[in-house]
Amino acid sequence: MAEAVDMRPDEEVLRCDVVIAGGGLVGMSLAAALAGARVATTVIDAQEEQAVLDARHDGRSSAIAFGARQALAATGVWPGMAAAAQPIWHIRVSDGDGTGRVSRLFLDYDAGELAPPGARWRAWPPPPPAEGSGAHGFRSAELDMAGVAPLGYIVENRATREALLGRLAVLPTLRHLRPARVAGVERTPGKATVVLTDGRRVEARLVVAADGGESRLRLEAGIAVMRLAYPQTAIVCTVTHTLPHEGVAHEHFLPSGPFAMLPMVPDPATGAYRSSVVWTERNDLAPAMLRLDEARFSFEMQRRFGDSLGTLRLVGGRWSYPLRLIHAERYVDHRLALIGDAAHVVHPIAGQGFNLGLKDVAALAEIVVDAMRLGLDIGSLAVLERYERWRRLDTVMLIAATDGINRLFSNDIGPLRLLRDLGLAAVDRLPPLKRLFMRDAMGTLGELPRLIRGEAL
Repeated sequence: MAEAVDMRPDEEVLRCDVVIAGGGLVGMSLAAALAGARVATTVIDAQEEQAVLDARHDGRSSAIAFGARQALAATGVWPGMAAAAQPIWHIRVSDGDGTGRVSRLFLDYDAGELAPPGARWRAWPPPPPAEGSGAHGFRSAELDMAGVAPLGYIVENRATREALLGRLAVLPTLRHLRPARVAGVERTPGKATVVLTDGRRVEARLVVAADGGESRLRLEAGIAVMRLAYPQTAIVCTVTHTLPHEGVAHEHFLPSGPFAMLPMVPDPATGAYRSSVVWTERNDLAPAMLRLDEARFSFEMQRRFGDSLGTLRLVGGRWSYPLRLIHAERYVDHRLALIGDAAHVVHPIAGQGFNLGLKDVAALAEIVVDAMRLGLDIGSLAVLERYERWRRLDTVMLIAATDGINRLFSNDIGPLRLLRDLGLAAVDRLPPLKRLFMRDAMGTLGELPRLIRGEAL
C-alpha cells in the first residue's frame, strides 16, 4: 500500500488520507473498514457520544442482511454487537385489511431451504416451548439450527452504534472529531480541504459525504437529486409480547402501508419477548396515532397485526419519520464520494436502508485500498467512477423494487389485492425463484466486494 498521509496536526491543519463527513452508522462503518486497513482516516461528527448512545436518541432497530453481517465481522465490529443481534430464520410476508384478518395466501422465506446437506433444522411453526427450556421459554436459535445461516439479523441501532464506537476507539490511524461541524470544502487538483466551523482545517486526498439525506456536501458540490415524498409516515417503537417470536420477521401489508414486526433478542433485564415495530401509516392519520395513550396505542397495533404473538404491549418511546425517496444523479465528483443516505434514501418496506449503505462502504473501501496499493490518486475521478459504476445499478434496482412494492400493496383495491396475494403464493410455491429472492435478501447475489464475502481488505 502507498505510504499513509501524516496524521499529525500542523498548527490548525490536520492531514489524513480520507475525511468522512458524518458519524452515523454508515459513516462509522466506512471509518472502521478504512482505518482497519491502516488508511489514515478522520471522521467529522456533529454529535456527542453520550447523546447518540442515549436510549431516547433513536428507537429504531435495523435489519442486517447476512452479507452485511459478513462485512461488519471482517472489519472487527460484529463481536461488539453479536449479543444484541437476533437471527432471522423466517420472513413471513402477508396481506391484510387492517382489522387483524390475514389472507391465507402468503410467502414464507425459510433459511432452512438454503441449508447445506446435513444441517439440523426444525420446521416452522414450531411446537410450544417445553417447560424448563430456558428463561421465559426462550431457546437458542444457534443450537437448534446448527449449520444453517440466518437470513439476517435485527439489531437495535444503539447497539450497533456502541459497537462501532468501540471499534473506532482502538484503531491507531483513526481520528474522530466530535462534536465538530463542516463549514465548507475546498477542492483543488491535488487535495481537498474540509474547513470546520471552529476554524480547524482537515486536508485529505478524498472527502466522503456520509451526512444524510439532506447532505450539505452533496448540495455544495452541485449534485442534483431525484426526490419523492411518500404520503406515509413510519411509526417506530418496541413491544413486548406473550408468545415467542422464534426468529420470525413479519412483513404484513395493510392499505396504509406495511406493518413490520421484527424479532429482537429478549429484554436483557427481564427476559421478556421483544420485537421492533415499523408501522407505516398515512400522513393524515399518523399524528393522531402518536397522541394515543399507551393502552390505546397497543390496542391499535394488536388490531392491525393480530394475535400470533399473543398480547402486544408498548415499551419505551415512539418515534416517527416521514418517508421519502432521494437518489443522487451522481455518486462521485472530483475528490468527493457519496455513501449511504447522502447517495440514496429508500422506502423502508424491505428493511434495506442500512444494508444498502454497507454495500457502499464495502465497495468504496475496497476501491480506495486497492488504489493506494497501486499508488493511484484515490480522489481522482478515474478511481472514484469505478465506485459509482459498481453501486448505481444495484441501488436503482432496489429503488424500483421498493417503490413498486409499496405502490402495489399500499391500497385496498380488490383486483390488486387478488393479484398480489396470488403473486405471493406463486413465489412461495416456486422453490428456485424463492431461493433466488432469499439470496438477494441476504445480500449474497451479484458482484460482491471482499468485505461482503467476509474477507479482509
